[in-house]
Amino acid sequence: MIGHYGGFDFNKYQRDFKAGFYGIEACSFSADEDCRHLIEESESKGFRVGVHFPFRANGSPLRDALFLSSNLDEREAAFEHIQTELEYLAVLKPEYVLFHYPKPVILDDRVDWKLWRFGDRREYVFESECTLGGLIERSEFLFEWLDLRSREYRFTPILEFDALNSYVYEHEFFENLLLKYPQIQLCLDTARLYLQDKLDPRFDAKAVLRKYAKYAGLLHLSTVQVNQTVQNSHYPVLPELSVQDGWAPIAEFLQIIREENNRVKIMFEHRSDLITDDQLQQCYDWVDGIINGSVYF
Repeated sequence: MIGHYGGFDFNKYQRDFKAGFYGIEACSFSADEDCRHLIEESESKGFRVGVHFPFRANGSPLRDALFLSSNLDEREAAFEHIQTELEYLAVLKPEYVLFHYPKPVILDDRVDWKLWRFGDRREYVFESECTLGGLIERSEFLFEWLDLRSREYRFTPILEFDALNSYVYEHEFFENLLLKYPQIQLCLDTARLYLQDKLDPRFDAKAVLRKYAKYAGLLHLSTVQVNQTVQNSHYPVLPELSVQDGWAPIAEFLQIIREENNRVKIMFEHRSDLITDDQLQQCYDWVDGIINGSVYF
């Protein structure tokens, strides 16, 4: 899959989308006309559409819905915003709608998060400000609500991991919810997992991949370079980008995916404008080779 952020970009579509690709993931479209273009192309070319919430830009002061907020008014506003978007999306008929989880993000107080990018202070709280019990209670409500909406509007809910704290990666409640509500799937983001692995000494990106890959319907694939700073965000994955130079261990990540769940859809969440046409094709071929077993390390 490829992504479209901000609108339907015909140039990106014609360059990045290849025969046999599954579909397009759309996010923050600014005009109804872009939605019409997406519908027309998907119907004429026969590809699927997924939505990274929100589909429409500027529908809320914050991009992500704060459905786990300890503030009741914020939670109710988040679910109301999602409901409104789902009603609008009925004409598009997306195969899935993706939301970041947890939101607000719960940050480990012991970690220096200055290199993590947030758009607004309301997007995160610290672990010391919330309880495991509260997270479980609000997550259970979220899963039940999304499960009901998925049946009503006929889409697959996907939760994309944002920054994680020990409540998620050391406890079993989240996995139990995935087992209880199998309609709800995960999205794993390689660049985000790698960045947290570099910042948080208690976080093991490969262990998280191994634990949760079986529940993933989607992989957001890009790389990033982390040394003393974060550079080259959303860079396309290429075999020559070395771990020794601070790049994510993409080959190892993809091998874990291949072993745990090679049915996962891969969405190239990268800036293809940073590389040549030949490099873009190399990126596609390399990833396909690892996932389908023709490339080994």
